Formats: sequence, structure tokens, C-alpha cells
Amino acid sequence: MAALIDVILPVFLVIGFGYVAVWRGYFSDAGVDGLMKFTQNFAIPCLLFRAISTLDLGQNFDLALLFSFYTGALAGFAAGFFGARYIFGRDWEDSVAIGFCCLFSNSVLLGLPITERAYGAGALEANYAIIAIHSPFCYAVGITAMEIARNRGSRIAALPGKVLGAMFHNALILGVALGFVVNLGGIPLPGAFTDALDLMIRAALPAALFGLGGVLNRYRPEGDLRTIAFVVAVSLILHPAIVWGMARWTDLSDAALRSALLTSAMAPGINTYLFANMYGKARRVAASAVLIGTGASILTVWLWLAVLP
Repeated sequence: MAALIDVILPVFLVIGFGYVAVWRGYFSDAGVDGLMKFTQNFAIPCLLFRAISTLDLGQNFDLALLFSFYTGALAGFAAGFFGARYIFGRDWEDSVAIGFCCLFSNSVLLGLPITERAYGAGALEANYAIIAIHSPFCYAVGITAMEIARNRGSRIAALPGKVLGAMFHNALILGVALGFVVNLGGIPLPGAFTDALDLMIRAALPAALFGLGGVLNRYRPEGDLRTIAFVVAVSLILHPAIVWGMARWTDLSDAALRSALLTSAMAPGINTYLFANMYGKARRVAASAVLIGTGASILTVWLWLAVLP
């Protein structure tokens, strides 16, 4: 119960404040759009840039950590894709979008604050190692699969260019990439610049959580409830269960296990809806899975915290 009150509820209360503020008309939809644009395109890329630029890559890029997490992520994508196609009879492109919902956990807006509240700011280094390749990896998988599905029977020579173009129009990926450039190049940053970054970073997660609540207010679970329930189950139960098993098999340290498991146990992120909307496929499933999964994760994250060492 202490974990629920001290760790999880403060994060979801901020989301709830945003939800209620928009629902009751105290904060406009246009304000939510502006807030999310600020966090997704500026504040969170600054956070990721700062974290990656100062991360000890040799110590924190543990192959066992990444193997455990991304094996679970790929298994979630496969479960979502084949389940959508062969259980629910969706077309190939819908199936890719639904698979992406099961692949892309909310590693930043939920994973970071919950891990920090549970284990302290020092526990986030493994989270950042996962996040450093999370968007590039997930978008590479999702865009590649979607372009193959859309171009069945035709030449796909332009596929690599399409994948790279879509990935590097994403501000989060640019923040991570620039962080690697500074880190690997040993480039010193002026104190005034890092102080400005730190000001942006302090606003990132609270503003993003509040904005997330406002975004979730727009979506109502309508139809496709069996498919949505399937996506939520894969995201909140299957993905972290596979990560747990792989982490035990690879003898992952307790600190890395906590970050990998909690990140994998997060609800589908807003990026899953953005991906579905980009292709005009399975948008209702994606939006409702984000909403219902975020609510359901209050309970499932509490249970995962209870089993973690």
C-alpha cells in the first residue's frame, strides 16, 4: 500500500489534474496542444540530451539490460501483430499499428517519474540507457513493418530512406542523437548553457504529465473493446513478464532489473496514437488503449513493485 500511495498516486494525480482541468473547461484543448508541443518537442528532448550527454556509456549500456528489455518489446509487438491479424481479423496495416501499441511503452512520461519516486534519481541511469534507443528502435520496427505491409508485391528500395526520414523528424530522437555526439566527442558545454537546459528539464515531466491528462480527456473507449483489452494485457502483463524472465536468465543486477521491468510495465505511450494517426490505421484502438492502459497501470505497476527486489 505504501508504494501505491508514495510512488504511484502522485504521478497519476498530476495526470488527473490535467484530465479534470480540461474536462471542466479550466484549461483549453489548444492549451493542451501547446503544452504537449512544448514538452515533446523541446523540454523532454532537452532532458534526454542532458541525460545521454553525461551518461557513463561503458557502465550503463549493459547488453543484458537491453537484451532483456527489447526481447520483451519485440515479443509484445509480435503478440499484438499476430493477435490483431489472426484473432481479431484486422487487415495487415491495422495489425502493424496494433502491434506498435504493444511495442511502445510510456518510458518517459510514466517510466521516469515512477522509477525515480520508487528508487531515487540515482536509479534512472539504466532507464536512460533504455530510452536512448527506445524511440529509434520502436519507430524503426514500426515504420519498417508498416511500409512492408503497404508495399506488398512492389519494390521497397526506398524503404530505408523512408524509415530514416521519419525517425529523424522526431525531436526525441534528435535529442538522443545530439546527446551521443556530445558524449562520444567529449564536447564541453558552457555552464550558462547547461544551467538553461536544467531549467527546461525541471519543467519537462510535471508539464508533460499534466498535458497527458488533458490529452487523455479527448479519447473515449468506443467499440473494439476486445482488441483494446488484448493490447492492454500484452502491454501491462506479457511485456514485463517476458522482461522479468529474460532478466533472471541473464542474471541482471537488481538495479537494472528495476528499470527494465518498470519501463516495460508502463501503459502504451501517446506515440502509439501518433503512429496510428500518421498512417490512419487503428486510431480508435490506439487512443483507447492509451487511456485504459494508463488507468489500469495504477494497479499493475503497484503489483510489479511488490515483486521487485
